[in-house]
Amino acid sequence: MTGFARARRPLGNGEVIVSVKTVNHRGLDIHIHAHSPVDPFENAIRSMVKSRLSRGHADVRVSLPDTSRSESTSINHDLLGDYLKAFRDAASRYNLNSEPDLNAALRLPGIFGEKSNGDAPPETEGLLLDALSSALDELNAFRAREGSEIATEMLRHNQQVIASLEEIDRIRVNAVSTFQARLTERLGELLKGVQIEPQRLVQEAAMLADRSDVGEEIARLRIHANQLTQLLESGGEVGKKLDFLLQEMNRESNTILSKTSGIGEIGLKITDLALASKAAIEKIREQSLNLE
Repeated sequence: MTGFARARRPLGNGEVIVSVKTVNHRGLDIHIHAHSPVDPFENAIRSMVKSRLSRGHADVRVSLPDTSRSESTSINHDLLGDYLKAFRDAASRYNLNSEPDLNAALRLPGIFGEKSNGDAPPETEGLLLDALSSALDELNAFRAREGSEIATEMLRHNQQVIASLEEIDRIRVNAVSTFQARLTERLGELLKGVQIEPQRLVQEAAMLADRSDVGEEIARLRIHANQLTQLLESGGEVGKKLDFLLQEMNRESNTILSKTSGIGEIGLKITDLALASKAAIEKIREQSLNLE
């Protein structure tokens, strides 16, 4: 799920700033962006994030006040002297009338002396984790609002699935008479007027109807759809359970489509309804990637 939050805590002459941004991801993927003084606190940061988030790509950014600003900046004179000597030696060797560029010299790596080691003050960890906790609280509140809106949309699509099932269940009862009519027509063409025993015709039609009946698939799909509704309304972590339910719902829809192909007008109606169910299930699946 997507979200962003930031928290600040005063520290010395500056402040600790912690921001957390999340985007959709199947698992929990944590990335911490901070300078080296934060390294000792990285494990604590990861532990807190894992305890509050279970899914998503999370970027955690930490900014600490620069405790070394008050110290004077010194030039590495040995390095600068070596540079100037090398420059003049080259100019003399190749008869060049040129003077060294001080601006270029000051851009040399290591030209400025090392500052203090930049170790964070002892109280930094507590302030940092307190700011991170506040940021995670704000982030989860934002994600909860977004999740509620997504769940409402998913429930709407699930109602479309249930409505399609009810319509399929209503029209499938006419399958036996449809099969009988089609079977009579086909056999009439094949036997060219030979009389057919009505009882045998009914039996054959009933067997064909049984093989193509989608009653069990409708029942299972209805159960899964009701479970999905209960899952979304109960709240909590639903991602993995949703994945399983949606796989089963998609499988039952495919079976309905395979059983009802080629059975005339009723089959076409059932096919249209089953395709509408599959489309709604796919929309639910796409939305489920945003939920935790």
